[in-house]
Amino acid sequence: MEAAAEKTLIMIPTYNERNNVGPLVTQIFEQGDDFDILFVDDNSPDGTGEFLDELARTHAPRLHVLHRQARRGVGSAHQAGIRWAYEHGYNALVTMDSDFAHPPSYLPTLRAAAAGYDIAVGSRYLKPDSLADWTPFRKILTRVGHFLTVTLLRMPYDATGAFRYYRLDTVPVAAFDLVRSTSYSFFFESLYILNRNGFLIRQIPIHVLNRTAGASKMRTRDVATSVRFLLLLCTEQYLRPSRHRIAAPTHRRPASA
Repeated sequence: MEAAAEKTLIMIPTYNERNNVGPLVTQIFEQGDDFDILFVDDNSPDGTGEFLDELARTHAPRLHVLHRQARRGVGSAHQAGIRWAYEHGYNALVTMDSDFAHPPSYLPTLRAAAAGYDIAVGSRYLKPDSLADWTPFRKILTRVGHFLTVTLLRMPYDATGAFRYYRLDTVPVAAFDLVRSTSYSFFFESLYILNRNGFLIRQIPIHVLNRTAGASKMRTRDVATSVRFLLLLCTEQYLRPSRHRIAAPTHRRPASA
């Protein structure tokens, strides 16, 4: 299948999100008729995948479902969705959560922000009240993660969030070939690699909402895994800097040292 010119694919991983996906699809399509959607479902026990198939039949050909046989991690789901977008000819991709933490009303703004850039990131840290709806524990956990990525990876961006716009016509798939993480570390590892290779990144402020239905998928071991991987990246940027370089990058500014 060839994607229509200038169409943007929105990729959303799901696991037990049956109560969210219907309203989410409605709100996304309200933002314009040039957005397509791909859900990547990891065999959700609550029947999310089957319900998505019903939605796909209703909204064909704009809604697609990629079924995977087991839960393999949110980073792995993003990798699968990103590759699907390249393979199906899309020149732009948005990634976002399925729990309404990223309001679909921001989609046109995020896309507009990418003009002249390679990646646009929805940031939770550009305005002081962006996390107002979150619990104190979730705020602390998120802010600690942001502090660590800014300090250790020397990136001023919201590197742990999923709400992003990628220009696939300027960012080669080779950039994602370098990403190893299959869990939540995918977010800061992928943005770190893009930043190291000189791709232009822009941020816009967003106000994130608390989950509307279901439960958070992040577990304590996911946090521990992310911290260990962050320390590994920090070490590699000094000892193995070539590990994160694309063989023949097509960047618009010199890659960072």
